[in-house]
Amino acid sequence: MNDLSKISASHLCRAACIYLRQSTPAQVEHNRESTQRQYALASKATTLGWPSQQVVVIDEDLGVSGSGVVARNGFARLTAEVALGHVGIVLGLEVSRLARNNADWYRLLDLCGITDTLIGDADGVYHPGTMSEAELHVLRARLLGGIRNKAARGELRRNLPVGFVWGEQDGEVCLHPDESVRAAIQTVFTRFAELGSVRRVWLWFRSEGLCMPLRMHYGAKIRWVDPSYIAVYHILTNPVYAGAYAYGKSRHEITLDASGVRKKRARKLPRAQWQVFIPNHHEGFIDWNTYEANRARITANTHPRRINQVAVP
Repeated sequence: MNDLSKISASHLCRAACIYLRQSTPAQVEHNRESTQRQYALASKATTLGWPSQQVVVIDEDLGVSGSGVVARNGFARLTAEVALGHVGIVLGLEVSRLARNNADWYRLLDLCGITDTLIGDADGVYHPGTMSEAELHVLRARLLGGIRNKAARGELRRNLPVGFVWGEQDGEVCLHPDESVRAAIQTVFTRFAELGSVRRVWLWFRSEGLCMPLRMHYGAKIRWVDPSYIAVYHILTNPVYAGAYAYGKSRHEITLDASGVRKKRARKLPRAQWQVFIPNHHEGFIDWNTYEANRARITANTHPRRINQVAVP
């Protein structure tokens, strides 16, 4: 970090926060070099000009799961201190890994820009409020690169469909602990094997007066709602239920309509074009062969073969 021109007296009169994070206790135990490098950033802060008494090490999140089930008090504390204008610089081992996901990262970046707080790592010092387009491009590229690398390993934590929860280990996906939730999902697959169509499964749920579990977003509580055709369809066609990890299943395209107005749409891609596909990634409700057979059956129901009719004279 040699870009000292961004560091002003107003930054130096505030705290330098060193944020440390590793996702699991096992990482802390077995990857001690990373832990030591993160603690060493305190010395980097003094080299940049911060008095040692103003260097604050936030290490509460070492070994804390990034599943979202366990609160990350360290990151919450860091965000609050930045929002209050108490921080002159946030230092981390790698900027793109400061937060658990890109939403958290962008939120922290926005707060730093508003409160005139610098961000630094081993590669440089950045001022989110006055970044050039080139610097923004570099940071975004690093963030996206980190996201793609985690996805390629099956470790990128994205919203899971109802019936699954993230575990403690990196990339660990577990069945939902509530037996009633698991039973409702399993019933969808059992009835489809018997009835053979999405519509018939949906009508069966309605005729039995059964509800289905619904979770609006990750971390939200399970709600039991009236069954819908779309809910049944999504369960039967989502590869996560077959134990697969998938990323990049669609591509965003920008087109122009007749009047020249730009329109953005997402186009679903065939499986051969998915960016990441990891079968047998976790325990599912069905196996992959059953999933593919179900998809073929649904497609046949949606687009039945036309039978050529011969006109009778």
